Amino acid sequence: MAATDAAAAARSILERAAASSLPPLHAVHHLLSVGVCVRCILRLFGAYSSACSCASLTASVLHSFLEEHDDSIKGGLCQCLSTDNAYCSVCLGVLLPACHQDEGTETPHGIFHHIDSISSMISQVVRSERYQVDEFSLEISLPPVITANERAVRLYMQKKYGNENWFKDKTFFQQTTSVKEALRLMIISSLEQEMNAKHGNNSFRIRLTYTHGDASQKLQSLLPNDNGRKRKTESRNGSDSFVEAHNRNSANGNDKHTISESDSFILKTLEAIHDQEFYNLFQLPPSKVSKPCHLVTSCLRSPVYIGGRYLKLSRNVSQSRWIIDDERMGEASVEEIIGENVRAICRGDGYKFHAAGREDIDVRMLGSGRPFLVEVLNVQSIPSASEVERIAEKINNSEKEYVRVRNLKLVGNEIWTMMREGEAEKQKQYAALIWTSRELAENDLHNISLTKDMEITQKTPIRVLHRRSPLERKRIIHWMEIDKVAGSSNYYLLHLCTQAGTYIKEFVHGDLGRTHPSIGSILQCRAEILQLDVTDVKMDFLQ
Repeated sequence: MAATDAAAAARSILERAAASSLPPLHAVHHLLSVGVCVRCILRLFGAYSSACSCASLTASVLHSFLEEHDDSIKGGLCQCLSTDNAYCSVCLGVLLPACHQDEGTETPHGIFHHIDSISSMISQVVRSERYQVDEFSLEISLPPVITANERAVRLYMQKKYGNENWFKDKTFFQQTTSVKEALRLMIISSLEQEMNAKHGNNSFRIRLTYTHGDASQKLQSLLPNDNGRKRKTESRNGSDSFVEAHNRNSANGNDKHTISESDSFILKTLEAIHDQEFYNLFQLPPSKVSKPCHLVTSCLRSPVYIGGRYLKLSRNVSQSRWIIDDERMGEASVEEIIGENVRAICRGDGYKFHAAGREDIDVRMLGSGRPFLVEVLNVQSIPSASEVERIAEKINNSEKEYVRVRNLKLVGNEIWTMMREGEAEKQKQYAALIWTSRELAENDLHNISLTKDMEITQKTPIRVLHRRSPLERKRIIHWMEIDKVAGSSNYYLLHLCTQAGTYIKEFVHGDLGRTHPSIGSILQCRAEILQLDVTDVKMDFLQ
């Protein structure tokens, strides 16, 4: 009963296609006999959407239909029903479906003959890599030789049938469904059921990469070696340009596939070839192939961002991992303490640490903390709110009180842009323990506290000149307050608020005159900074 229903469905599809979009049946039969598969015939003439999920639509079914409706096809042994192991001369077996898988999850037979088999294989790859998925997007990459094959079939049809009225009167190939979109239509529904997940615009991407070494090598050997050829920019004789045609095959729907440099070069070379030269260089129609495309399935999730504010409580912890001559500087780094804990929960391949500015290894970060983002790469699991809380608890309850985090949360990538844009505008507050070569009078302390929005000039500090460009910068000291340390004569606690990017250590001691004015020049004595803490980073987000 099921087989009868499938045959009836296939026949219904063919009847509708023959009535609406297919060329005369003898031309359809000829395409079938020269090695174009049923699905490619239907998609080239805009009749594919209703046929994409019909597994019973085979060459023998189409041939039987043609025999019944065209007397010229009846009788004799037909080449289109050849039982040799050959695959479509256009799609190279991508739409049969039949494809070898040479990487990834092993399958019992190595070649897939059913739509559900491909969906099962893809789902198995996702499960084997332990991804948690409730929605996915599908990317498909095809070799440029498929685009070349499509042009060859179009030119072949034009050469063979161009003088016939039906070919002149009807505009063919304008409703073509690309191989990529045809494959998408064919497997999406089955894949959704197999994975119990919805297809759409999602950060989790399944990528199907098809290659065909023999056909691609043959194509490249036929291409003219003419680097000076002028690029063809317009369609000729009603045909799409090759880049336009390939874009349909490689950047349709939700796909964000970027054409590789070698593929792009091949396409541009093909695009520059005039139709007459194409006739001379390539076989028309293209021949069938003995092996289908190889398929490699890979998965990738777009980066996940977890942000918050960190406090650095140690003067021997750097912000990022710091190695000099294979020797670690400091006991640890903020980057590793936070990043590794985040990566472990998300089960990501790696991470990148971004912060709104940085402090030196011997400077503590106190107060409300410094805004940061951890960009976690290709995560297997997007953390829940409770899992993010667990990350914060683990960091904050560590026996080594190096780093603490506040307001840790899952955020969007727009925060990264906001953080970069806000860096130049933010204000920072500091507390510095300083020493002066003379005891300061009450008048000295009062004058410093009166300072408001003072502009200073700073040349690149000597201590970082070996790794930074020698520049001169204008910076603003917004306000200062200074108090004497009890029980001492030459030690003071300086509080100040400055424009982002101000070198505080150099502002205190003057850096041999490279920062002016400085605390030393204002007080007309030697001034040195002994300890420095950042007490606030004024930014409105990740509070």
